[in-house]
Amino acid sequence: MAQKVFITGASSGIGEALAYVYAHKGAVLGLAARRTDRLEQVAERCRELGGHPHIYTLDVADQSACQLTAKQFIEDAGGIDTVIANAGVGGKDKITSGDPEHINRILRINIMGVTNTVIPFLPSMKEQKSGQVAIISSIAGTRGLIGHGGYSASKAALRIMTDSWEYTLRRHNITTTTIYPGWIETEMTANIKNKMWFLMDADTAAKKIIGTINKGKRSYILPWQWNIIVPIMRIIPRGLIRMLTTK
Repeated sequence: MAQKVFITGASSGIGEALAYVYAHKGAVLGLAARRTDRLEQVAERCRELGGHPHIYTLDVADQSACQLTAKQFIEDAGGIDTVIANAGVGGKDKITSGDPEHINRILRINIMGVTNTVIPFLPSMKEQKSGQVAIISSIAGTRGLIGHGGYSASKAALRIMTDSWEYTLRRHNITTTTIYPGWIETEMTANIKNKMWFLMDADTAAKKIIGTINKGKRSYILPWQWNIIVPIMRIIPRGLIRMLTTK
């Protein structure tokens, strides 16, 4: 029986790459994002690969829309096996501007966008006593990045939140997997001028992420080099960070 997979942020980047890997396996796909034109292109490619896509124009910050979309996908696909909360945004906090909307938008999409995406699917998973929940966090959640406190905080929040969810969901045979990508070659990283260490292409990342979800692992950091660097990031003295970043 074809796997039924719902993916947010499916119009580009990791979400798009995930869709293609699942399509190659013949999955029934729910592809959600704000850009309908891009979704239609991704859906067409998924059909060519052997998948069965349904597209949904969706802003994950809209709670009601997410609830309706989850219900619609379950009807369209005949159920749900896996939900991947991948949609997210980056950006600077701009805290000295006096306008909190810059940081609030990041927090709203990256945190509430995940709860809006995942929670509407959980009653069905609970009833069928099976399911997979995957949440895309980031190694940026390891420590507050200079000028990007909202992004770092949102990704750290996902780590704590899914760690808590695991205790509840495992009772219903629902696995939770939190993914912590480093630099992945996507639209989000396309305009970054700084050196991006251990940059990984999205297709490779998608295959590794899906393998991790299918194994039911609770967490996964990629590329592997960040498993060494992340513990160091947590203990670097603040004074050293100031010295390295002072212009």
